Amino acid sequence: MLTDKQKIESVIQVYFNCMYESSSEKAHAAFHPDAWISGYLPNGYQHMTVSEFGDFVAAQQPSPKSKGDVARLEIISLEVAGQTAVARVRDAYLGLVFLDTLSFIKLEGQWLILNKLFHVED
Repeated sequence: MLTDKQKIESVIQVYFNCMYESSSEKAHAAFHPDAWISGYLPNGYQHMTVSEFGDFVAAQQPSPKSKGDVARLEIISLEVAGQTAVARVRDAYLGLVFLDTLSFIKLEGQWLILNKLFHVED
């Protein structure tokens, strides 16, 4: 049986794969339907719903995976507190390196990302 941390790590992998594979379906699988994706890109502040984020990643064609981009995902920290958790992850996407803070909620035994706050490192 998987621990909560292992289950959350699996969700983080689905989240990364949604971007790497340009998959809207995987975005919806990783995020709670009411989640927000917020942060700063080089062109300014961004604030998206899960549907908007899913549409954005799906529009990146060909996908980073198809182009042969190197997959970079690093879980920096992961803390579980009851039915909630917070993870800091570093990932490469579309030529940028992001530091993401992902908050999680456990509902009916399933961990989902409730919010993503992102920062571009370079």
